[in-house]
Amino acid sequence: MLRLYDYSDSGNGYKVRLLMAQLGLDFELIEKDILRGETRTGEFLRLNPNGRVPLLQLEDGTCLAESNAILCYLAEGTPYWPAERLQRAQALQWLFFEQYSHEPNLATARFWLRHFGALDPLRQALLEQKRTLGYAALGVMEGPLGKRPFFVGGRYTIADIALYAYTHVADQGGFDLGAYPAVRAWLERVRAQPRHVPMLPA
Repeated sequence: MLRLYDYSDSGNGYKVRLLMAQLGLDFELIEKDILRGETRTGEFLRLNPNGRVPLLQLEDGTCLAESNAILCYLAEGTPYWPAERLQRAQALQWLFFEQYSHEPNLATARFWLRHFGALDPLRQALLEQKRTLGYAALGVMEGPLGKRPFFVGGRYTIADIALYAYTHVADQGGFDLGAYPAVRAWLERVRAQPRHVPMLPA
């Protein structure tokens, strides 16, 4: 059986859990509390020397790290991964955007506010920078979503899953989506997908 090492509050892990639920895959979920250093133990570092979750362990024991790489692996040969060459490249384009321009800003702001309480002056200044860059990323998303229902090929793919993870909890990082109606409508379309699961238990 597949094993997923994860931290429930991680949007990167949630991407993988969401796709696995929508694919109907059975897997063992192994929770690792990153706040208590559980991904920095010798045992875990032997699985992933980078000491991060999510980490997918395949049936043969092979371990695959990095959330978007895991999405690509699991989506291969399914409707969630485009069959056409250009659309695959476009999906990858959004996955790279998510990890470079989107996640470092929306996710970091959320993590600081959820787990650090009062921020010191340096981090508070950095938070304002994260917000500026995060809103810029949301603006990049707003344009195409005003013209089509999903990011690639007019249908729901792993590009949507990757960007949904931290966008749908952007308010927890202090982001107001009021100026992004196309993003808000897209969030509702993603929530309406079959076998959708929430990030955290109700």
